[in-house]
Amino acid sequence: MTGEGFSPGTILIIATICAGLSGLPMILPRVPAAKGQVIAIFFMLVASLAGISAAITVLVTGQTEQFILLWTLPFGNCLFGVDPLSAWFLLPIFLISGCAALYARTYWHADHYPANIRKMTFFSGMMAGAMSGVALARDGVSFLFAWEIMALAAYFLISTEDEKQEVNEAGTLYMITTHIGTLGLFALFPLLNLCTGSWLFPTAGSIEASSPLAAALFLTALFGFGMKAGIMPFHIWLPSAHANAPSHVSAVMSGVILKIGIYGLVRALSFFHGVPLWWGCLVLFLGIVSGVAGVAFAIGQHDLKRLLAYHSIENIGIIFMGIGVALIGQTTGSSAMMLLGMAGALLHVLNHATFKALLFLGAGSVIHASGTREIDLLGGVARRLPYTALLFGVGAVAICGLPPLNGFVSELLIYLGFFRGIQGTGIAAAAVALAAPALAMVGGLAVACFVKVYGTVFLGVPRSEDHAGGHEADWKMLLPMSLLAALCIIIGLAPSIFKELLQRASLVALPSIIPAGGQSLAELVPLPMITIMGVTLLALLTLLLLWYRYRLTAAPIGETVTWGCGYQRPMPQMQYSASSFAGMLTDIFAFVLKPQIHKTDVVGIFPRRSRFHSHVPESVLELVYIPALERLYRRFIPIRRLQNGILQQYILYYLITLIVLFLSVYL
Repeated sequence: MTGEGFSPGTILIIATICAGLSGLPMILPRVPAAKGQVIAIFFMLVASLAGISAAITVLVTGQTEQFILLWTLPFGNCLFGVDPLSAWFLLPIFLISGCAALYARTYWHADHYPANIRKMTFFSGMMAGAMSGVALARDGVSFLFAWEIMALAAYFLISTEDEKQEVNEAGTLYMITTHIGTLGLFALFPLLNLCTGSWLFPTAGSIEASSPLAAALFLTALFGFGMKAGIMPFHIWLPSAHANAPSHVSAVMSGVILKIGIYGLVRALSFFHGVPLWWGCLVLFLGIVSGVAGVAFAIGQHDLKRLLAYHSIENIGIIFMGIGVALIGQTTGSSAMMLLGMAGALLHVLNHATFKALLFLGAGSVIHASGTREIDLLGGVARRLPYTALLFGVGAVAICGLPPLNGFVSELLIYLGFFRGIQGTGIAAAAVALAAPALAMVGGLAVACFVKVYGTVFLGVPRSEDHAGGHEADWKMLLPMSLLAALCIIIGLAPSIFKELLQRASLVALPSIIPAGGQSLAELVPLPMITIMGVTLLALLTLLLLWYRYRLTAAPIGETVTWGCGYQRPMPQMQYSASSFAGMLTDIFAFVLKPQIHKTDVVGIFPRRSRFHSHVPESVLELVYIPALERLYRRFIPIRRLQNGILQQYILYYLITLIVLFLSVYL
């Protein structure tokens, strides 16, 4: 249908424009930076509230709208639209962007960062509007326009503190990899045009997936969108970008930009029917590799934000596992696998956006108070930042997939999809059987990693006097974190609220569920039982806490030092560090992590002062890509001599190329 009046689709387009232009006052030199930041935050919050309301309306009603924009470009009409699938992804776009905007008022105040606040605020709004534009685009050209604006805005946000060398390197790496991924999309849409004869997105389920052209479409989509999503081995830009961007920007990038890659892949997969088995197995395999390797790399990190970045790779792997199960179910004709896998993947998109944004904002609060993101320099933060410690703890429990929070629900759906697949036969059953223990391993390693993080950062005593100061964040930082924590709890305790919305989005992604005669999500998943168990567990934990507090108040009060394992003079350095806690697990995965350890041996009765330092490199980038590119560079040195800066020679190249093309066409 064509949208008219102030329909949900119209509101979404207005919200997209409002978000994209929210930072416009910051580029006007006559507007003071502090005032411009307040205006930008106001318009971003208005856009977020309007966008969330309209997206929920689309999900509740299940309606679809399309809007045609006439232009003179030779690619047909420009088409925008909204359906339950795009509305599902618009929820985290507007939610996280609004939370980050309010958070930035204190975390990146205009008075404290006059050199870059204008650039950062302007491109924050531009990126939010572009992400929404990607979700609303219904033709390849407008999709690529919005995609490129999003990529460039993200680059300028990553490079906010461009006076630092490591920030510039992270921005450069991001720019290179994002445009390599975009090359995949430049191949995808012409191939799609070759297949359908139009630049418009084809109808869901309209393309037969068994042809070689369909395989090329799938592989280019997997490469282009997988690069943006950060799936291994295309993840190399992600750790440095997330670590070096401002924390609220990292929250948006991890919580939303990665999901734009997921959206593009899911939307592209919805065009096909008759999907071959190897498609689902490949997506499932990439998910397993990313999930296990991502959490293994996270365990070995010493940088708090880099650790969270690797957990984003892990959770993208979990989402890929769900999509892989759904594709295998489409091949085998199992509607239960299709619905459980896709619903689990889509729910984990929303869940990961909430708890990962919460964790990055919590990490930003710690950095704001202590001045460092180095885990081994922190300690005892919970005493100075009690609310941040509590909210970060909620996010930590959620990301580990533990009940009664939201991460548990989405992973449960994917598990149930695995269990349905195991009941089959052949390669499909074997692939799904391999994925189930892999997901369990990911959950166990995530628990170990966040026990390390929470214990090292928030518990114990400060390890460095230089980073022991600071105070709790104000309400502008705590309110967005509290909202995200509340959503983690609500989704975990009452997943039934989202069952119809989730099912509508899943049916758009995989319309073949209906011809397969599938059951509803409520019939496949015991959602009321999840609520009962979650509420019971929460009540038991509350009673245990009250009983513990009662025992403390009734106990005699005394003061003494903590037992220090027999040491007469215990020091903060004797606490477990990030390296010592994760040492055993890092050794287990040493064949992948390639840890680098530097230490001096302790010798003699009176040994000299010794040091220990360990580092887990980005082994895929440093040990695979960079050496391969260096070898390629050396081989192409003779060809590079053609680029000598002589204009006349470049014109000769063009002339020779035109002659060759002319002869190849007419002879």
